[in-house]
Amino acid sequence: MIYFDDLPLESDILKALGELSIDYVFQPIFKADGKTIYAREALMRPTEMSVLDLIDKYDKEDKLHVLEVATFFGAMQAWQIRGYTEHVCLNSFPSEFFTMSESKAFSNYFGDLSGVGIIEILEYPYISENACKYKKVACAERNLQIAIDDFGCGLSNMDLVEMYSPQIVKIDRSLLCDIDTHPEKQENVFKLVQEFHSRGIMVVAEGIERKEEFDMLVEMGVDLYQGYYLAMPE
Repeated sequence: MIYFDDLPLESDILKALGELSIDYVFQPIFKADGKTIYAREALMRPTEMSVLDLIDKYDKEDKLHVLEVATFFGAMQAWQIRGYTEHVCLNSFPSEFFTMSESKAFSNYFGDLSGVGIIEILEYPYISENACKYKKVACAERNLQIAIDDFGCGLSNMDLVEMYSPQIVKIDRSLLCDIDTHPEKQENVFKLVQEFHSRGIMVVAEGIERKEEFDMLVEMGVDLYQGYYLAMPE
């Protein structure tokens, strides 16, 4: 269980964080050999409801910022406690960004994540241009990578790629499911891989559940892989 009591944050956000009952699991993201771990994505696990229900509840209450702070501070606690050394992917709402005091507190508490942290922009609930500008500047200053999550789903499309100029794009499972038996999916994904590579962007295949899908995407030159076929969250 994640506790926020000792974090160097202002009293109002600490009170809001104290109302959460959450933990984190991590799912590995592998290189093309299927064995070498490049990164681990932190996934929130509330104890009293599903993560989607929690997000929906906080979105309706206009409190998504609380979940943004909880994700960064909570996931990093869990990552450090587990002693991981690979890149860490921290999910971030496209509508939210840290205040100056929160950003300073994060750096003071967790130290320099230069070259290790990956800020993963989610595909919901809505896009804020101010949040985008702030995150791009903050990531550039701290040498953090930006990833676009679930490309092809929700708000995650080429417009979001253009806005964020990411180093990584994660292709959604919906575009990859049974790709080994669907020529039209093969053509579409191959074009996306070529386009992203032409921009110097690494491509992650998300939700890989079968060896045949994995083998096909390796042939296409996809860089990184995530899914139950390779490893479950733990």
